[in-house]
Amino acid sequence: MTMNTIRHFSIVVCGIALTSLLACTQKPDVASPASASSAPAAAPAQTVTVSTVLAQKRDMPVRLKTTGTVTALTSVEVRAQMNSVVSRVHIHEGQFVKAGALLFTLDARTEEANVAKAYAQLAKDQAALADAQRQLTRAQQLFSQNFISQGALDTHLAQVDSQRAVVAADQAAMDATRVALSYARVVAPHAGRVGAIHVFAGSAIQANVTPLVTVTQLDPIAVAFSLPQRNLADALAALKEGGATVSATLPDRAGTFTGRLKFVDNAVDASSGSVKVKAVFDNKDSKLWPGAFVEVAQTVHTLKDAVVIPQAAIVQSARGAVVYLANNGKAAQKPVQVLFAQGADAAVSGIHAGDAVVLDGKQNLRPGTPLTERAKEPAASASGATGTSGTQTP
Repeated sequence: MTMNTIRHFSIVVCGIALTSLLACTQKPDVASPASASSAPAAAPAQTVTVSTVLAQKRDMPVRLKTTGTVTALTSVEVRAQMNSVVSRVHIHEGQFVKAGALLFTLDARTEEANVAKAYAQLAKDQAALADAQRQLTRAQQLFSQNFISQGALDTHLAQVDSQRAVVAADQAAMDATRVALSYARVVAPHAGRVGAIHVFAGSAIQANVTPLVTVTQLDPIAVAFSLPQRNLADALAALKEGGATVSATLPDRAGTFTGRLKFVDNAVDASSGSVKVKAVFDNKDSKLWPGAFVEVAQTVHTLKDAVVIPQAAIVQSARGAVVYLANNGKAAQKPVQVLFAQGADAAVSGIHAGDAVVLDGKQNLRPGTPLTERAKEPAASASGATGTSGTQTP
């Protein structure tokens, strides 16, 4: 290859390289206007259709619901106070008795004999006392005539005083035997219903050992349940005013009864943080039975002028409970604190009465999202304004 040929080849290669370099440097300048004109503009936020309710200001009763146990105010297991044999049973199982009604008669022949013996001893000593008093009277007459000394008169006085003490002891002994005799009549300690009878005529019983029957008071009757410690002050305040109203409902809606709080225990259970209380109910129809479970509801106090919204409007976020308000056609997020919730309603703080709270569609909202409120029918809007925050389930 000649020198001229090599020089010509070098010039051609340099020309090609220069052309490629110019093409690379000019390509962005040519393409940039086209790419800038073809880039899409930022899309506007999508409008969300929602339904709203107005926050209401009203009094909201704070009602607590728990499970209670029906318990008798008085239940006594009757036992005999003497060793004897049952002579007669005067009741039957399940019978209602009054206080003092005769339940059992026991064999009391030994006690009757002891009473007769004590009476005879009393009569004997009373006769001795009468004789001593007559002797004292004669001695006083003789002393007045200086026939006996003062010492002899004092002896007669001592005999009379001693005999009076003997008569008093005899009277006490006779009273004791009468008390023992009264134990032969076993009576009802209070009004109530007789349970299972454990003995029959001819049964031998031991004093204060053998159970005879249980008498349980059914009217009135109590329901025992527990209140949280935070409501203790409200319960005590209600107790001073005559007791708060308490309702008890049997399972399967078998009946609802109204009573009043009558007892608050004197200590808080450290393991549960609750205090035991009792409410008393009239039970003339005997529908509340000892040991039965009931659903108890009690109004412990009332939140005055509380802002009430539906519970369904509250959103639980990572920062706590929030609600969305419809503010000038856009969503505004407001943190709230739930003061009390029951049924479909919740009393909250953080918003004002009259604020339009988003109910349906809140799951699609972010702060600033444009809103379109769903049209409401007049009847539906009326029921939504009252039904979501009105009734309380007893």
